[in-house]
Amino acid sequence: MHPGRRGPRNLEKAKDFKKSMLTLVSYCKPYLIPVIVSIILAMISSILSIIGPDKLKDITNLITQGLMTGIDMTEVKRIVLLLACIYIISAVFGYIQHYIMAVVTNKFSKQLRKEISEKINRMPLKYFDKNSYGDILSRVTNDVDTLSQTLNQSLGTLVSAITLLIGSILMMFITNGLMALTAIFSSVFGFIFMFMIIGRSQKYFEKLQNEIGELNGHIEEMYSGHNVVRVYNGTKKSNEEFDEINNRLSENVRKSQFLSGLMHPFMGFIGNFGYVCVCIVGAILTMNEVIDFGVIVAFMMYVRLFTQPLNQIAQSISSLQSCAASSERVFEFLDEEEMTSENHLTKKLVRNEVKGAIEFKHVKFGYDEDKTIIKDFNVSVKPGEKIAIVGPTGAGKTTMVNLLMKFYDIKDGDILIDEVSTKELTRKNIHDLFIMVLQDTWLFEGTIKENIKYNKQNITDERVKEVCKVVGLHHFIKSLPNGYDTYLTDNESLSSGQKQLLTIARGMVEDAPFLILDEATSSVDTRTEELVQKAMDKLTEGRTSFIIAHRLSTIKNADLILMMQEGNIVEYGTHEELLKLNGKYAELYNSQFEKLEE
Repeated sequence: MHPGRRGPRNLEKAKDFKKSMLTLVSYCKPYLIPVIVSIILAMISSILSIIGPDKLKDITNLITQGLMTGIDMTEVKRIVLLLACIYIISAVFGYIQHYIMAVVTNKFSKQLRKEISEKINRMPLKYFDKNSYGDILSRVTNDVDTLSQTLNQSLGTLVSAITLLIGSILMMFITNGLMALTAIFSSVFGFIFMFMIIGRSQKYFEKLQNEIGELNGHIEEMYSGHNVVRVYNGTKKSNEEFDEINNRLSENVRKSQFLSGLMHPFMGFIGNFGYVCVCIVGAILTMNEVIDFGVIVAFMMYVRLFTQPLNQIAQSISSLQSCAASSERVFEFLDEEEMTSENHLTKKLVRNEVKGAIEFKHVKFGYDEDKTIIKDFNVSVKPGEKIAIVGPTGAGKTTMVNLLMKFYDIKDGDILIDEVSTKELTRKNIHDLFIMVLQDTWLFEGTIKENIKYNKQNITDERVKEVCKVVGLHHFIKSLPNGYDTYLTDNESLSSGQKQLLTIARGMVEDAPFLILDEATSSVDTRTEELVQKAMDKLTEGRTSFIIAHRLSTIKNADLILMMQEGNIVEYGTHEELLKLNGKYAELYNSQFEKLEE
C-alpha cells in the first residue's frame, strides 16, 4: 500500500476499530471463566494491597503514642504479622492471576493462528494476487504476537490498576475527606493529559502496524527475487524503496512512542506533586490536631497507590492501542471474502472410474468484473488425448487451466468432466483427479523421498526409485551423501533443472486420470529436455493431458493443438495441419526455429 492510496476514512476507521474490539471480545468467550477468575484474583490482590496502609497507620499511631507511655510491642507484632500475611497472600494471588492470563493468551494466540492458517486455505487466489505475501505473514506473526503479548501483560495490569485506583480513593475518603480531595485534584490534570495523548496517538499505532506489514512485503519480494535485483542493478532502487518505507515506519514509531512515552514521566510528576500537596495539607491538619501523624503516613502510601495505577493505566492503554491496531488487521483478514461454500455439493467422481473426457462449453471469464479475458472458449477433449495449448503471453493459456482446476469460478458457460459439470463437483474432488507439474518449482524442507511422496499415501520406496530412473534423477540422487534420504534446505545447491525434475517425479508417482504440464520443461537444458520429454510421453500414456508450452518443439506429437489469442481459440489441429494452414501457429513455430538458426 502506497502513501498516495490512503485517503481520509475516519468514520470507517472508527467503525472498524469498534468492530475489531467487539470481535476480539467475542473470540475471548471460550476463555471467559479463566479470565473472570484472573480478574477476581487481580482485584483481591489489589484490595489486599489497599488494606496495608491502614494497618501501617495503626502501627505509626501505636509508636507515636507509645513514645511517652511505652510502646505496646505485642500489638505491634500482631499488626506486623497481619501485614506480612496480607502482602504474601496478595503476591500469591497476583502470581496465580499472571499465570492464568499467560495460559489463556497462549491458547488464544494458538487458536487465532490456527484460524488464520485455515482461512488462508479458504481464500480465493485473487486475494493473493492483490496482496503481498509479506503483509499476510506479518498479520500471522507480528500482529498475532502483539495481540497475545498485550492481552497477557495489559489486561491483568489494567484490572489491578483500576481496582487499586477505586480502592485507594475509597480508603482515602474513609480516612480523611479533605486530604482525599487534595490528592485527587492534584492528579486530575494527569487524567486529562492522558486522554488527550490517547486520542492523538491511536492513528500512529494503526499506521505503525500497516507500515510493518508493508515493510515485510517489500523484504519478502526483494529477497525472493534477490538474483534478479542484482542482475538488473536494482540494488539502489530497492534500497531507496526500503529506506522510504523504513523512514515512514520510523516516523510513525517516533510519533507513537513520543506521545505514549509522555504519559509515564508526566504521571510520575503528578504523583510527586500529589505527595507534596498531601504533606502540606497533612502538616496543617496535624498542627491543628485534626488528624494524627499516622494519617499522613497512610496517605503517603495511598497517594502512591493512587498514582501508581494511573501510570499502569497509561501504559496499559498505550499497549492496548497497538493491540487495537493489530486486531483490526487480523480480523480484517479473517473477514475477507472466502471461496464459495461447497457443502451442498454431493456428486463425486472416483479416480478409477473416470474415463477422461473434458468439455469446455462457451466459457467466459475475467479476473475483473468489467474486463473479460476468456470470451467464448469451446473445446471437446476425448479420453487419453494430449492437448497442447499455445499462444503469446496473455492469451489465456494458464487461465484456462486455473478454471479447469476450479481455482477461479467461471463467469458464464460450463466445464464438464465425463459429462459432469465442475459446478457440481468440489474443488477437492477435482484436484484429486489431476496431476499438475508447474513452471515454478516448489520444494519444502525435508528429504528428497518426502518431497517426491508429498501428501500421497501408500507410495513405496521402490516406486519412487522407479520414477526417478525414468526422469533421469536416480544417478544424481545416488551420488548424494544420503541418497534419497538427503535432507533439502534453502541452502541446498540444486540447479533449477534438478528442482524441476524433482517436481516432475512428484507428479509421476501420482496415479490420476488427468495431467497438466504448465511449461514443465522450461528450466531444463536441451539435453535434459530430451530425457524429460521421453518421461513426459510415458507419463501421458493413458491420461488426458493438457500441455501449456512455449517451446513448440515439445508438443509436435500432441493429438490436438489449440492456438489461443486474446482469450479465444483462433486455430486448432495437429502440428502438421497447423503448419499447412500457414497461420498464426506456423508463424509462431517458424519464428522459434529462425531464432535457433540465428
